[in-house]
Order: sequence, then structure tokens, then C-alpha cells
Amino acid sequence: MKTLRTTFLAICLSLVTASAGYSQNHYQPTPENLEARRQLVNDRFGIFLHWGIYASYAQGEWYLQLGGLNKDEYAHAATAFYPAGYNAEEWVKAFKDAGAGYVTITSRHHDGFSMFDTKASDYNIVKATPWGKDVMRDLADACHKEGLSLQFYYSILDWIREDYPLGESGHNTGRKGDHPDYDHYLGFMKQQVKELMTQYAPVRALWFDGYWDHKRDSIPFNWKMPEFYEYIHSVDPACLIGNNHHIQPIEGEDFQMFERDLPGQNTAGYSEGQMVSDKLPLEMCQTMNHTWGYSVKDRDYKTAAQLIGTLAKAVSMNTNLLLNIGPRADGRLPEAALSLLKEIGQWMKVNGESIKGCGPGPIAEQEWGVSTAPLTGGKTFYIHVLQNPGAVLEIPVAKKAKVKSVTALYDGTALSVKKVGENLFITLPADLPAEDYVISVTMK
Repeated sequence: MKTLRTTFLAICLSLVTASAGYSQNHYQPTPENLEARRQLVNDRFGIFLHWGIYASYAQGEWYLQLGGLNKDEYAHAATAFYPAGYNAEEWVKAFKDAGAGYVTITSRHHDGFSMFDTKASDYNIVKATPWGKDVMRDLADACHKEGLSLQFYYSILDWIREDYPLGESGHNTGRKGDHPDYDHYLGFMKQQVKELMTQYAPVRALWFDGYWDHKRDSIPFNWKMPEFYEYIHSVDPACLIGNNHHIQPIEGEDFQMFERDLPGQNTAGYSEGQMVSDKLPLEMCQTMNHTWGYSVKDRDYKTAAQLIGTLAKAVSMNTNLLLNIGPRADGRLPEAALSLLKEIGQWMKVNGESIKGCGPGPIAEQEWGVSTAPLTGGKTFYIHVLQNPGAVLEIPVAKKAKVKSVTALYDGTALSVKKVGENLFITLPADLPAEDYVISVTMK
């Protein structure tokens, strides 16, 4: 058992102490950056928010592309955007009560509308809407007050700007697309990310999306990401950088992300050939229902048990879960999302010690579930029973291992356990809860 735990701990610690992944041979993160990575890993659970003027159409975040509108028609949503029900403190309280440690929100999506106070474009929530207020200021203040780390999603593709070179998407938005100027566009992005990092500081991470827009170009497109990343780290060396590009990490990135999949899986079709870094913190993002932005038609929400199971599996693979919600145009969170947050929070209040600050446990994934263990080491690990195995749970342990205690976190009950050879046989209660049933195992 000690050998297994030592191996797993070494793997986990390497994610936050190593400075590079794959091609990252020159970028040297600062001590402050490495500390931010450690904090990200320890949080394990974050909330993703896709909120923009697309919420007014209630058809998801890709409505400009998929809805048959041109950019001028679409922009009418800005002239009516008035989120009178928005209360950042209520949002953050709901996230904190759910056990989340950080919030990542769309500062600008592919539709090009900036949800923050920016001088780089008048097409923003302060200047282009009757609301006229900076919603990001309120959210940043609430996060900082409650101790949640703030992170910004930022789209590096744009469906309306003429200086952005057309890629796979954005062809039906009314753009001419005949005068692309990526250097000018890169300058625009640099100005905006600097505003985000300085106006709402501290900002722990920038979460980029859209790199895939040029993946099928006949001549490989040069995004100049190393230059972009170097600029970001010159503004704030501690700010983490991640990019949802579906490829291996690029030099200058501080964590690796996976869309709708756990590392090494490709059920959603985005991660084909994507290698998993053994150097960088890992994160998967997933929706509560189907769309990222609010859709009035999308009522097919996952259950709390499913989402908790995904969280447990993620942690067992040394990965964070970034769980998405699409706020409504009025600034309120959907009732179904709030209900799920409450259920997750009730579970986390009892079982959070098996998630926060944890990583892979000593037992590989089994039919019944997974195991996690504190990243700091020790003699305790956690069994997450995701599928009912029957009256007795059998788990493998080292032949010479000795058990000190086996306890259900659910109610603190000491469970009956018998060791035979290299297996522990734990007697389970007849009425296992529908969600993840967590057992704390402490060895001598």
C-alpha cells in the first residue's frame, strides 16, 4: 500500500512542480505561477458560465452562426439586453455552497460581444446595452469577497470583426472577410486580456477557445500563441493560461483542458489524438444539460448523481471538473441548475474531503467506482461507490497492509471489514444512496 501511495503522490505532485509539457522547453513559470497551479489543482471543482447577449435569443451560444442571422440583426439583442435579475453575490453564494472553488465566465464569446468594460471596442455591455453596467466588476468583487478564484473565458475567434481571418465558422454573419489583418487582431486581443487581468485582479487564469477554427486550413494558420502567451505572462506572470484547442499543449500554457471528456477519452469527438500531459494540471469541462449558453428548449439536465460521479472520476484521474451553467438574459440562473447546485452542495458538505485537495487513489477504476486520496499523502484514501456492487465490496490491497478503520462519510458509520490475502471485503448497508457513496479507508 505504501508503495502504491508513494507512486500516486509523486505523479500528482509532478503536475504542479514541473515547468513544462511536451513542447514547452523554454517557458519557465514563476513561483507565483506554480502556486496558482497548486491552488487550481486543490480546488478540483469549478463553475463555468456562458453568458452573453445570445441569452436573449435563448437558443444557445452559437445562435449567430446557426440561427440564420447576420451580425447587424443579431446586435439588436444588445439594445434590449437588461439583466435586471442579476445578482453576483447570489450567484457566488450558490457556487460556494455547491463546493466550487473557482468561477470561469465568458468575457467574450465567438459573437464578438464583450461582457466587460473595455476600451478596445464599443461593442460591450457598458456602451452597447441599456443596462450600461459592468457585470464582471460585480462578479469579480463577489468572488474576491467569498474567496472563489476568478477566471475568464476568452474567444480568440470572432464572427463579426473584419480583421479576424475567416476560418471554418462565421461565414454567414454578414462579414465581408476580404481584409483580414491578424497582427491587428492580435493587438486587439492583447489589449483586452490586459484589461481583464488588471481591471478585475486578481485573475487566476485565462481560458481560451476558438483555436480549432483554422484546423483545416490548407496552409497552417499561425495563431502566434507563444507571442500571445509571453505577453500575458509579462503582464501577470502568475496568471495561468489554458487553451481549448484539442491538441497537445503549446509552449506557455499552464494547464490542459478537455471538452466534455475525461483525459484519454474521446466520447464527444473533440479529443482524437490529444495526448494527456503528465506535467500540467488537467481540467475537463462539461455541461449540466447540452448547450453551453442558455437554451429555453434544452431541459435535458443530467442528474446530481451523474454529475457527482463525473466529479469523482475526474479527481481519480487527477483532473478538475469545470461544470457549466448558462444564465438567462434576465441575469438569473435557471431553476434546474440551482437545484442541481444545491444537491451537489449537500453531497460536498459531507464528502468534500474526498474531492478537495485530492487526486488518484491507490485502486484503479473498478466496475463499482473509483478511488481518491489526499495529494499531501498519508494513510487514508477514499472509495467512491458509483455502482452498487451488492452486499459486499471487494477491493485490492497490498498483502501486508493492515487496516486501521473503514468509515462511511455519509453518516460516520464504521463499516464491517475483513481482510483475506490481498483483498478487503467491506460490508455495505442495504440502502446505499443514489449518488456517490464514499468510504474512508485508513491503513495502519
